[in-house]
Amino acid sequence: MCNFSSLDKTRADLAMKPPPAATSSWSPLQHPVFRALWLATLVSNMGTFMQSVGAAWLMTSLSTSPAMVALVQAAGIFPMFLLSLPAGALADIIDRRRLLLATQAWMMVAAALLAALTLLGAASPWVLLSFTFLLGLGAAMNAPAWQAIIPELVPRRELAQAISLNSAGFNLSRAVGPALGGAIVAAAGAGATFMLNAVSFLGVMVVLYRWPRPVTDTALPAERMVAAIHTGLRYVRHSRGLQAILWRTGIFILFSSSLWALLPLVVRYEMGGSSADYGILLGCFGAGAVAGAGLLPRMQRHLPVEALLAGVTLIAAAMIAVTALVPHMAALVAAMVLSGAAWLVVVSLFNVAIQIAVPAWVRARVLAVYMLVFAGGFSAGSAIWGTVATHQSLKAALLWSAGGLGLGLLAAIRHRVNLDDESDLTPSLHWPEPHLILEPRPEQGPVLVTVEYLIEPKQSGQFAKAMRALGVIRRRDGAIRWGLFQDTANPGRYLETFIVETWVEHLRQHERMTVADRSIEEKAFSFHVGAARPQVQHLIHAYGRRGRERKKFIRSLK
Repeated sequence: MCNFSSLDKTRADLAMKPPPAATSSWSPLQHPVFRALWLATLVSNMGTFMQSVGAAWLMTSLSTSPAMVALVQAAGIFPMFLLSLPAGALADIIDRRRLLLATQAWMMVAAALLAALTLLGAASPWVLLSFTFLLGLGAAMNAPAWQAIIPELVPRRELAQAISLNSAGFNLSRAVGPALGGAIVAAAGAGATFMLNAVSFLGVMVVLYRWPRPVTDTALPAERMVAAIHTGLRYVRHSRGLQAILWRTGIFILFSSSLWALLPLVVRYEMGGSSADYGILLGCFGAGAVAGAGLLPRMQRHLPVEALLAGVTLIAAAMIAVTALVPHMAALVAAMVLSGAAWLVVVSLFNVAIQIAVPAWVRARVLAVYMLVFAGGFSAGSAIWGTVATHQSLKAALLWSAGGLGLGLLAAIRHRVNLDDESDLTPSLHWPEPHLILEPRPEQGPVLVTVEYLIEPKQSGQFAKAMRALGVIRRRDGAIRWGLFQDTANPGRYLETFIVETWVEHLRQHERMTVADRSIEEKAFSFHVGAARPQVQHLIHAYGRRGRERKKFIRSLK
């Protein structure tokens, strides 16, 4: 950052609004690649839900322990907790299409091997958990890239509709897949569902292989894995809005996961039902979610987002309590339909809030953190409620979780969700390339950047407030330390300083500034009263070429 664009740039350019929303909920399906992927994913998700029914029901035949049954869910979700951050970093630094092809192939092979072992009678509780874990590894590496490609398939004005359609398709699969899975398990055994799931990945792989995804060229070298992970975490750490969404997501998932973990036991032992009954109930959950997707736009028009979240969360808690207290088919059908609608509304609102809050350069990494919270809450919840059920009872575990879900709404007092942010997160690219005499190597650093301001003393308080907001952006986009200093000999002179770990990371800051960020920067610069722009200087660490000394110095800064 050597110079800044002129301060008389029109504010209209800085306050660009996103294009108007699409008029039809189905408009994203007009785009061929999105439509083909949506249909292929619909089939693939049906296979996944059929496998989930087969795995859960097979475990009830292999083991009577509630903890082992609950671990089926945990084994599938826990890899998301382990690999979300690396998966998000990979999705931001390598070709997402190739990554998705690799993960789809991995899951297809794992499902086929599990099917073969099951059909040969070689499945055991630990074999089932191991292959469920392997499938979870593929899903974990797949998920951030899958979420991040949505803005590449549709125009920005149709992004919300595309996310809603994906949710509707997922829950349509949830409605049909479990019912089919239950019937197939009853007719042909769990191995058949595993084999059908393996076949279901082929359609997605064909569409991805034929997708001519454009690759964005950049003169900068690709980020390294560990550094990319740190960058994503730093972005979240300095984004209070994202933190609010993550807190709310974690609380909701932790307590509501009891329904997924313990429903097979409720059906088999409390209700005395069959695998077909279990599949029907999961289908009812999916049907409720599809209905919730249809009702969500209308509910959003009539209710503030926090009121809507509170209402559906209380419905979800009440339905968990109904599952504990009234384990009869008719009551469970109603409970699952309402639970499905409540889940869809909550998860969709959180997902949209995440997508609209982050720019493209870090989208997969932020989504990975979101999925990490989701998976961590699900894994921990499944293990916790399975343990409570083992040591107390199914009813106690479900009632405790229902109460915790209701009390979790108190988090809204501090952590509120905002869906009205229309900030333009497209790259501003208003920082010109630095003009240098000494050209640092890309990995040389740290880099100290200073910006000198001349301010009217009576405006010092307002200037410091504006700079505080700019400091958040500096740290969020790459600075490991930021500060604002006032000259004691000249009270109107201020010096902004920030340190970036390497020269190439500073160059990446040029590409990360958004139009919304630029408006905040221009507001801070408007207090400058000097004849020229604020003066900027770059200083490179004198020992930046010595790896051990450089690393030691960077550690001292963090």
